[in-house]
Amino acid sequence: MMKILMPTLMLIPMLFVSQPKWVWPRSLAHSFCIALLSLAWLSKPSETGWMSSTPHFAADALSAPFIALTCWLLPLTILASQKHMSSEPIIRQRTYIALLTSLQLFLIMAFTATELMMFYVMFEATLIPTLIIITRWGNQTERLNAGTYFLFYTLVGSLPLLVALLVLEGWTSSMSFFTLYYTNPLQLPCWSHKLWWAGCLIAFLVKMPLYGLHLWLPKAHVEAPIAGSMILAAVLLKLGGYGMIRILSLMEALTKDLCYPFVVLALWGVIMAGLICLRQTDLKSLIAYSSVSHMCLVAIGVLIQTPWGLAGAVILMIAHGLTSSALFCLANTNYERTHTRTLILARGLQLILPLMTAWWFIASLANLALPPLPNLMGELMIITTTFNWSWPTIALTGAGTLITAGYSLHMFLMSQRGALPSQLKVPQPTHTREHLLLAMHMCPLLALTAQPELIAGWNL
Repeated sequence: MMKILMPTLMLIPMLFVSQPKWVWPRSLAHSFCIALLSLAWLSKPSETGWMSSTPHFAADALSAPFIALTCWLLPLTILASQKHMSSEPIIRQRTYIALLTSLQLFLIMAFTATELMMFYVMFEATLIPTLIIITRWGNQTERLNAGTYFLFYTLVGSLPLLVALLVLEGWTSSMSFFTLYYTNPLQLPCWSHKLWWAGCLIAFLVKMPLYGLHLWLPKAHVEAPIAGSMILAAVLLKLGGYGMIRILSLMEALTKDLCYPFVVLALWGVIMAGLICLRQTDLKSLIAYSSVSHMCLVAIGVLIQTPWGLAGAVILMIAHGLTSSALFCLANTNYERTHTRTLILARGLQLILPLMTAWWFIASLANLALPPLPNLMGELMIITTTFNWSWPTIALTGAGTLITAGYSLHMFLMSQRGALPSQLKVPQPTHTREHLLLAMHMCPLLALTAQPELIAGWNL
């Protein structure tokens, strides 16, 4: 565990002692070495199921894919932010990368925490660097409003979780994952225990977010800089799904009865978020609402509590993390050249950026779950689980799949096809840095089609 945490921690002082011209190359090389080291955790766990165990941190087959995704994302955010930050003073550039590094540190500790209270502290600690990145380096005038939405939605949802965890410690006298999974299942007969169940879940449903609790997400995505959008879509939303998987296994007896309204709301959210995507004019807002639709599918797979549902949820979270991050990178390349995110004002880019169109095509197909990509594997496993749980749900999940294909193709055609707008000047060509960035998103996604069990959690 220390071979990942210590290099990540030492990246911060290295940023402030490096010469200005070496800040970006050294941080990129250092973070990429950490990302390569983290891939070792994708190997099969030991007989106990835990790897790199310490008194406070450990990894298992469920947390390892999320740790690898977190570490893989830091060099990608550094690559994506280089042009965006080039005009800033050097001290702000160092601070920006230091915030991204501290966010990775908190996320790794959240995914590897062996106690629920440690997980809660790290879960909340991720708010601080994310909030600073959105409010300080956001591009638009509404960034303070977006930061306020993000902060208060997440904090208000997290307070019931804190109370619920304190109650759990009073019941079991332990908050360690090593022992909680071996205690007797909690029998929760009275209404106060049902409130405890809801308190445990609400923070994670806000973080995912479930439809109805999602209003902070489009604002945060639209106002955040490119690195903020990438981390938010790729990792921070998955922290909610990971927390649900961890804590629902302690409440299995009550989940069977209380999950119905949340599953119905998630099914409705798949349809509504997809329909909202069809009428979006802002490119980043469209990608943000597509994340809401996919996370509703993940919530369904987790709440139904079957091995296929959990495996499909983990696979979809990892695949969606890479896909949505790539889409935000593509939207950023368009914005840097056209200075607008409005679809109708930035169309026909295939005529002047033909190679970038190929990346758009691959990312759009991954977003609509083209076979044999892991996106399709995850969606099919969740849809099959939902159908076995209640067969009428096939109408809603099937309609959601069709709507996803519709808005993904609409996004591709509107941004790449058609005549070039007359007001759009000939932009600068794409750079090798941008193609490397997108290749580092898409190549792992394509490679995972050959061995999806690496990211399937406990269940395959």
